[in-house]
Amino acid sequence: MSEMTRDRLPESGRTSAAESVDGGMTYGQSTAPNGKRPRHTGILLVILGAVFMALLDATVVNVATPTIRTDLETTGSALQLIVAGYTISYAALLITGARLGARHGFRTVFLAGLATFTLASFGCGLAPGAGVLIAARVVQGIGAGLMVPQIYSLIQLTFEGPARARALSLYAAVIAVAVVVGQVAGGLLVSADLLGTGWRPVFLINVPVGLALLAAAVRLLPAGAPPSAKGLDLPGLVTLTATLLLLVVPLVLGHEQHWPLWTTLCLSAVVPMGVVFVLVERGVARRGGDPLVPGRVLRSKDLVCGAAALFFGMAGYAGFLFSFSQHLQSGLGESATHAGLAFVPLALGIATGSLTWQKLPARRHLPMIAAACALAAAGYLGIGWILRTGGHGGLVLPALQLLWGLGLGYTTSPLLTLALSRIDPADASDASGVLTTVPQLAQVVGVAAYGSLFLSLADRPGTAAGAPSAVASAQALYATALPAAAGALLGALALLPLLRARR
Repeated sequence: MSEMTRDRLPESGRTSAAESVDGGMTYGQSTAPNGKRPRHTGILLVILGAVFMALLDATVVNVATPTIRTDLETTGSALQLIVAGYTISYAALLITGARLGARHGFRTVFLAGLATFTLASFGCGLAPGAGVLIAARVVQGIGAGLMVPQIYSLIQLTFEGPARARALSLYAAVIAVAVVVGQVAGGLLVSADLLGTGWRPVFLINVPVGLALLAAAVRLLPAGAPPSAKGLDLPGLVTLTATLLLLVVPLVLGHEQHWPLWTTLCLSAVVPMGVVFVLVERGVARRGGDPLVPGRVLRSKDLVCGAAALFFGMAGYAGFLFSFSQHLQSGLGESATHAGLAFVPLALGIATGSLTWQKLPARRHLPMIAAACALAAAGYLGIGWILRTGGHGGLVLPALQLLWGLGLGYTTSPLLTLALSRIDPADASDASGVLTTVPQLAQVVGVAAYGSLFLSLADRPGTAAGAPSAVASAQALYATALPAAAGALLGALALLPLLRARR
């Protein structure tokens, strides 16, 4: 069996998470009398549908911001918070959400998060003003932060072996494709102006979908107590949340506010606060408590190397996708809907890679990931080069996007499987919190770093305010492609310790 997909066996005398009976259904053993597992497909559809909705909401609102600003007569700062309030609360809560799942039950916290997200979406859709919309977006992020971390744990505890790898592959495809679909869906919903509601269907569409997922989740997800009830670790919660907020808030709001002094102060405090968090966690462990991020989880070389490679890959993906979308709309004058549809080849490449990588022999998986990182780098460089003169790229552009997507698909999905391959089921929730947070932070960092580079070059002196020329925008995109490609190659380098260890 593949090293990346095999299950850890429980230690002697200890019941693993895959063996704990939950509400008449055993995690990992929900088998019908005829030997089939009908619930597994339903469980996967529910949890993937929920994470798709949560990730979609992080991007779909971007397309609606001009309409929101006109309708609600908001200021630029308020509009920023409408967009960023969701991301900030979502990213800050992911690791804590995972621990809450371990303490109170993955199903219970998943349902609470899904219900909160759905109710907040209703509030967003009916918001009479910017203040209510900002508050509802923050609550939406809280709901997502409770819901999404349970996905890894539910997959880890419900599926085994190759089935787990397939589930993680689908999850990775959802993560990547949701960002693309968000741009298309946002453009279509706003353009349709259903019954004169303008931007509101962007949020209201979550309500019937969320209610349907809630009904299915109540029936399908395994119920009952989690395999172990760990302490909440309040000191770790406070210091980790502070560390994440010091990083995420300035990165999300900095560029739009032209990087004021407070953003520099916050970013410079991230490392010291991170050190405080590490010291706090060590103190909790010495006292016999349950650290929010146990050291044994971070001692997993597969998790650390896999998470590092995933960070580089997702940062480049999110940052270049943002820059590419800006180039299509601001530089080339495409509509939001057309710009979103232009990424269909990318989505197809991601889906193809995510769903076919397991067909390769197990011994090829690690080299495959490293090669796929190089493939993604070639995609970035090719797209930047072909568009550098301000043209549309012709038929070569979809081919290069497909190449980029294949690189991502053959990277993201196997990395998720790799990172969890040697995690004990008892640590599934803690590992899921770390692994859920990494891509989210990577996307925030990627958009802030690569996006700021693109926007600063596209808006350099000599271009019209708010409407850079096609050539200036294209050259900015090419300049952004270079560090994005370098980041993809750094993802391959992060895997070198594992490649050497498995020779």
